[in-house]
Amino acid sequence: MDLTLFIQQFLNGLSIGSVYAIFALGYTLIFSILGIINFAHGALFTLGAYFTYALMGEPFGLNGLLANAALPVKLPFALALILGSVLAGLVGITIERIAFRPLRRKRADSLLTVVSSLGVALVIVNLIQYLVGAENYTFPGNTYGSLPAAINFGTAEKPIPIRSVQLVIFGVSVVILTILTYFINSTKYGKAMKAVAEDPITASLLGINTDGFIVLTFFISSFLAGVAGTLVGSSVSIAGPYFGIGFGLKGLAVIVLGGLGSIPGAVLGGLVIGLIEAFVPADASAYKDAFAFGILFIMLLVRPQGLLGRRFVQKV
Repeated sequence: MDLTLFIQQFLNGLSIGSVYAIFALGYTLIFSILGIINFAHGALFTLGAYFTYALMGEPFGLNGLLANAALPVKLPFALALILGSVLAGLVGITIERIAFRPLRRKRADSLLTVVSSLGVALVIVNLIQYLVGAENYTFPGNTYGSLPAAINFGTAEKPIPIRSVQLVIFGVSVVILTILTYFINSTKYGKAMKAVAEDPITASLLGINTDGFIVLTFFISSFLAGVAGTLVGSSVSIAGPYFGIGFGLKGLAVIVLGGLGSIPGAVLGGLVIGLIEAFVPADASAYKDAFAFGILFIMLLVRPQGLLGRRFVQKV
């Protein structure tokens, strides 16, 4: 592999890996607070992409209840991304209120909560299909404004063309990850979230509104899912209502590889899996998921707690 191709593939890996990291952080935040996996996260990933697409004033297809319909507004991509992700966050709050809180207050088995989140995911996916059909939707060609399709780096003799969308995805991901890291580590609300994640009962006794911070966690988690869905959808396309299912599985692989409950681990795991996929040979690209999950399997045999996870010691 020559240097030009290596750099291209490396940047490809960073681009998709950073999206995996954003998506997996949503899983990690919920797991840190409640100790469960929110299987509705993949559906929120899909929903965020659809919200952004609609807010850009793009029409829907020929199938579904909203066939040929379009919103009267036509927002620029950046604003549509933010508002679409906020809407996904509000849906996440609704999911917490309907599917999680009643079971939590009854101290139900965590397995029931997982089943509840799976049920919500199926409802969302089928509702999307009922409203807009199962067609693929492609973002408009001017989504990123006047940016060229590719930007050349390197020298005139050996240019390194990089797709502009990959640079945008990586840049947005870095900004999101930086803001989230600052929020969690340096603000009183972020520190309160960490306290709730560490011990909700003690946090409640110290005057922290645990229910309120659980709602905030669901909003942030769902917002991140919406951002990740939009970034991927704008890079390729929105591949129907089940668009987020595959990414949901990949997000689970990321948080297990990085270490369950570890925010830095989710970021590292996302970048590792993204780079692994990028460097899979072209003639084996159809099996890139197998490569990623194979590395995950080997890693867990060597280090079951993940790259940055903590080893749990059970006292007897």
